[in-house]
Amino acid sequence: MSRIGKKPVQVPSGVTVNVNGQTVIAKGPKGELNFVVNDEVLVKFEEGAVSVQPKDQTKDARSKWGMSRSQILNIIEGVEKGYERRLEITGVGYRAAMQGKNLQLALGFSHDVVYETPEGITISTPKPTEIVVAGIDKQKVGQVAAEIREYRPPEPYKGKGVKYAGERIIRKEGKKK
Repeated sequence: MSRIGKKPVQVPSGVTVNVNGQTVIAKGPKGELNFVVNDEVLVKFEEGAVSVQPKDQTKDARSKWGMSRSQILNIIEGVEKGYERRLEITGVGYRAAMQGKNLQLALGFSHDVVYETPEGITISTPKPTEIVVAGIDKQKVGQVAAEIREYRPPEPYKGKGVKYAGERIIRKEGKKK
């Protein structure tokens, strides 16, 4: 039994949820998102909560049960509050700046890296060494943050590179003579 899947998702005030067959549509102050639930899972909206049940007790249906509930929770929280991911840049001469809608990164290469902001995502740079990725879709926010980090992941010797805020880099000791 899925411990996560058993709990119904409560719909907060200010958010409207519509279940149309296998499609769950959430509208809130930040925008609108939808999620198509797998056919092996039943979705019901009753008494201000969305409940999810597997159609049968097969391993496949049970494995998609908790995941579907988590996805529904993510879209409801996204349209209500939104999501953000912070990145920190460490290294001499490493910096970030917004250039119109694009993010310009100086990461020690011979050229600046220009990252185009995708639709539905806002990127800001409060400091030259800090990047804030925000949006209503949790998966998209995480994907954009991972793509930016991928340009120069933190290295273990000096810790230079782009890392998530609060991420702990395991440092290695250098060569000894």
